[in-house]
Amino acid sequence: MGSIRLLTTLLLACLGFCGAVSAQQGLPPPAVLVTPAESRSLAAQAEFIGRAAAMDRVDLQARVKGFLGPRKFTDGQEVKEGDLLFTIEREAYQAAVDQRTAARDAAKAALDNADVALKRAADLLRTNTGTQATYDQRLSEQLQAKAQLESAEAALRDAQIQLSYTEIRSPITGRIGRASVSPGNIVGPDSGVLATVVSEHPMRVLFPVTQRELMEARRDGSTDANTPLLVQLRLADGSLYKEKGKIDFLDVTVDPRTDGQIVRAVFPNEKRELTDGQTLRVVIESAKPPSVVAVPQGAIAIDQAGAYLFVVNDKNQAEQRRIKTGITRDGLQAVEGVKAGEKVIIQGQQRVRPGMTVNPTIAPATPAPQKG
Repeated sequence: MGSIRLLTTLLLACLGFCGAVSAQQGLPPPAVLVTPAESRSLAAQAEFIGRAAAMDRVDLQARVKGFLGPRKFTDGQEVKEGDLLFTIEREAYQAAVDQRTAARDAAKAALDNADVALKRAADLLRTNTGTQATYDQRLSEQLQAKAQLESAEAALRDAQIQLSYTEIRSPITGRIGRASVSPGNIVGPDSGVLATVVSEHPMRVLFPVTQRELMEARRDGSTDANTPLLVQLRLADGSLYKEKGKIDFLDVTVDPRTDGQIVRAVFPNEKRELTDGQTLRVVIESAKPPSVVAVPQGAIAIDQAGAYLFVVNDKNQAEQRRIKTGITRDGLQAVEGVKAGEKVIIQGQQRVRPGMTVNPTIAPATPAPQKG
């Protein structure tokens, strides 16, 4: 009795399975969306956080003490090398120059007199009407007068230098920031920075690169001076800075705290869109990327055996392809194991099994990825 019941159950299960298979075979082929695999130039891209640093930066400070005179600039103004920016009261320093000038003139007169006395002593000694002792005395006096003149001239130069410090001029061409001290205040060497001038064109951008990233770059030749690189900046709003840059320096030391080295890139900045100290993202890729076969990332699936995708052949049958993946960029992935032009399923592959007939529809063409 039990055997009959078991046989009946098996027959019913078989009839149900066969009916399901028949029903499934009666369904139309599943609709899938396909796109041709394309041969494209696809460059690997790396982004780093960097900071803008002015090509030249000068903190203006007073080198002599005195009352600060009227300001000769407007905050944020473009200035040229040699432009007068601040003045410090000069009367006391001009008086010191006048005093040193008078002392110099007196020392010069004393030397002229000593020269005449020495010449007279020499003439008398030559005619045997003078003594050697007198000549030696006049020579000593002449040498002392000469030394006093040199000392007076040195003091005069020092006074002139101090007077020149009452005019603070821009040592570089650039843009000046806000003044930190108002006119009428007493300033001096201990007063700190009066204003800062920065040269913003071109602009440098410094960014750290880890040792691992440098090793990978050396392996693929990216650090070779002959390897062309496309260097761009991504601004705070996500847009790309329109000017391209160039890497010109790799630091000679490694920061032990981060295990990274500082890399420097230079960018044109004629319109002053970049500001000293600004945080930016540096985008680097090869200027001459290799040509690869690329498919949309959505076409790729992964199981225990690795990455695979489905290709639709000329008979509209799905073929499973095991692939090796490469560069990922702008929604595309470089793959090995698929030829350019083969139709790859990008939507509906969950309903597909190897060898199954499908109803493919060509997806709209994917636009080429933009640089950066």
